Amino acid sequence: MPIVRPLVTDLDFQEVMDRKIPIRIFRDNHLIEAGSLVIRFTDETIITQSGVSSLGYYSREECEFFEIRK
Repeated sequence: MPIVRPLVTDLDFQEVMDRKIPIRIFRDNHLIEAGSLVIRFTDETIITQSGVSSLGYYSREECEFFEIRK
């Protein structure tokens, strides 16, 4: 069964970025992105990459982020 852990702090995002752990992103209780990797983050934005040229920019205030580990 997978372990689902919410990502809230900068340390959480740094860990998933360093370990290349895929994340899921929800906005308004809807899944909007799954399986992408965090490549950068700021105080306001999380930047993910799901493919070679597929980048996503998500607001930390508007979205919820979860690490998925098997």
